[in-house]
Order: sequence, then C-alpha cells, then structure tokens
Amino acid sequence: MKPRSIAWRLSAMFAAVALLIFALVGVALQRVLQNELDRQQRNELQTKAHFGEQLIEHCNSADKWHFVQARFDALLAGDDDTRFWVLSDDPRFTYGASAALAALQPAPAAEGFSDSARAQRSTRSFARHIAADEQRPAVKLIVAIDPSPYWHTQRTFVLALVVLSALGVALSALLGLWVARLGLAPLARLSREAQRLSPRQLSQRLQLSPLPPELSELSRSFNGALDRLENAYLQLQAFNADVAHELRTPLTNLIGQTEVALAKPRSADDFAEVLHSNLEELDRLRGIINDMLFLARADQGERAERRELRSLAAEVGKAIEFMDVVLDEAGMRVRIAGDAHCSIETALFRRAITNLLQNAVQYATADAEITVTIVGGATGTSIAVANPGAPVPEHELARVFERFYRVDPSRGNDGANHGLGLAIVKAVAQMHGGAVFSESRDGINTFGFTVNEGAAY
Repeated sequence: MKPRSIAWRLSAMFAAVALLIFALVGVALQRVLQNELDRQQRNELQTKAHFGEQLIEHCNSADKWHFVQARFDALLAGDDDTRFWVLSDDPRFTYGASAALAALQPAPAAEGFSDSARAQRSTRSFARHIAADEQRPAVKLIVAIDPSPYWHTQRTFVLALVVLSALGVALSALLGLWVARLGLAPLARLSREAQRLSPRQLSQRLQLSPLPPELSELSRSFNGALDRLENAYLQLQAFNADVAHELRTPLTNLIGQTEVALAKPRSADDFAEVLHSNLEELDRLRGIINDMLFLARADQGERAERRELRSLAAEVGKAIEFMDVVLDEAGMRVRIAGDAHCSIETALFRRAITNLLQNAVQYATADAEITVTIVGGATGTSIAVANPGAPVPEHELARVFERFYRVDPSRGNDGANHGLGLAIVKAVAQMHGGAVFSESRDGINTFGFTVNEGAAY
C-alpha cells in the first residue's frame, strides 16, 4: 500500500485531536445539561408540591375538602404531564386515582424524590407528609411529572452536538490539510530543487533561503553531504587515473620488452634477461594490486583482529633489521626513542613502520639519522618517524596520506615506490582505531600514526 503523504498524516492528526477535543467538550456539556435538567425537574416538583401543601394546610375540615379537589383539578386542566395524589386513612381526605398510583413501579418513596414507571413511561415523583390539623388527619402528598420533555431536550442537544462535532472534525481535517500543505510548501520546493540536481553538475547545491530554520538546517546538511560526495567522486576520478597510470607503466614496459625480444631471433641468455626484467615488472604489478586490495579491505571496515600485546620498540627494531640493507646503501641509521606495550597485529604494525622508514629513506638528506619516537598515553600510543629533509609545504602535508600522491612527482616512477606506502600506513592506523599525523618544522619532516585500541602501559 502506498504510504500517505505528510500533509494527509497531519490532516488525520488534526482530525483526531479535534475529535478528542469535541468528544471531551461534548461529554462535559452533556453532563452539565443533564444536571441542569435534573435540577429543573426537582425544582418543578418541589414548587408544585409546595403549592399543593399550601392548599391542604388551608383546609382543616371535610366540608372544605371539595375546594381543595377543585383547585387540584383546575391546576391539572390541560396538563397531562403532572399528577397529584393525596393519601389518607380517612377516605374523605384523598385525591387522585388509586389505580394510576398503583401503576407506579416501584412505588414512590415515603419521603423525597423517586423515579418510577407508569404505563411504560418514566415518572419522577416527590412525596411529602403533612401533619394533621383539627378535623383533617395527617396526609401524604405525592406529585409526579413526566420527564419526557426534558429527555427530549437532552436528546435533541446530544444529536445537535454530535452533528456539529462531526462537522467540526471534518472542517478541522480540511483546514489541517490546507495548513499542512501550506506549511510544507518550502519542503516541496526543496524536493523539486533536489530533483533538478544532475550528476553532470556536481557543484549544484540547494538554496538555503528563504527557508524555515528547520529546513535550512536540513538543506545545509544535505549540501554538506553533496560536498563530501563531490570530493569523494573527484578523489575516485583521480584514483582511477592514478591506477591507470601506475598500471600502464609496467604493462608498457612488459609489452615493449617482449616486442623487442620477439622482433628477431634471440639466444637463450637474451630471453632469460628479458624474462628477468619482465619478472621485475610483474612483481611491481603484483605489489600494486596487493596494496590496492589491502586498501579496499580497509575501506570496507576491516579491523585488526589477530592482536597481541607487544613492545612497540621491539617491533620497530625488527622492522629496522628487515631494512638493514636499504639503510646501509643509503648511509642512514635509525634511533628509537621511548617504548610502550600495546595490543597490535604485528604484521600490520611492521608493514606500517616499514613504509614510514622507506618514505624517510627516500626523502631524507644523505647520511641522515632517522628517529622513531614512541609515546604512550592513557588514550593511545603514537609512533612518529622523523627525518631531516626538504621542507614540505603545509598544503602538501594534508595530502601525503592520499593514494598515489607524491610530494616530489619527479620521483614517482621509480620501481621502489608506487605512491601507496603512506596510504597503507593510514589504513593500518584506522584498523587499530587510530589516525595519522604529519609535520614539517625546522628542517625535520615527521610522519606517524596512533594506536588507540588495546591497552597501553
């Protein structure tokens, strides 16, 4: 089923709220009217009873009783909703048909108000005892009225209230729909603007004004997402171009050397030399592909799972031993400062350190000393590799950990480097819950990363 729009939902909520309000007000008004009608019935009974009581009190002999009966008859003339009964042990001082009184079920109370039924009609009565006076004995006066007119008034009121409430709810729903659509008009305009966004124009953004504050914040967040998407798209384009460039160079070398080798007859030694050269290019291709696969796994959120508590200085020392030949050829030495014990995945950690050392060897001045500083803390441990070298501009420092980015493009095509070393360092840091950092100050370039997951001592 197609979901309802926000305007219809708001209209339904307006109608529900209006229905609740009308229902509560209607019940309250019905109770007030019912109490008021009940009070009027009681007042009417008491008034008529008081009138009958005065007639009876002014009659103290049997000779005058016919005047009382005549006055009761005159009072009831044309009034079918009222009945009087006077009950006495002396039959001379009575009034009203006994059969009609006997039809009241249940019988009227001895004193006060009571409700009965007579001939399938409800009756409300009021009874009062009147004391004896001279010849007149004590009598019981009963006044009964038919409450049907009052109930008819109440039913008419309830019916009118229900009809008006239904109209009010319907009107509230329609007005609510109109108000909701009017209030959501900026959102509809924003939606139309979003539909006009084209992937061919990545710089398009939503207009922030004139919009309500809530939608302005939403538009600002959406534009921020578009900014990040544009940056990611541009980075992806650059990454694809760099990948094509990096793969094209060894492939071109492979094709060229193979074509040259096949251009004329060659000896076995010549073919062996060509195969050795091709093997180097293939090994370079394999390195690029493996590094790209590793970065892809890191982008998918892979974490360092095979972690062990290790001395970071000892792990850095093993990485230095692995690079002894490279360091000796460059005439450089490495000094380790500080130590910390952390839970790390040793293979990943050594790979990151090796890449940092290779970067330092590549860009450090001749016969330089490389310093690896390890600083542990309560929130994590940082590993920084510093080497003297040419200053790196500030805008370059922010990009050195990007894939295939080189500060010195002229040195980008040597076989020892394909521009993914520092990107792998960043991936290793993220897999350990850390981050990377860089600094160039006073002729010293520092690149490093932090390890935040695991205990530090």
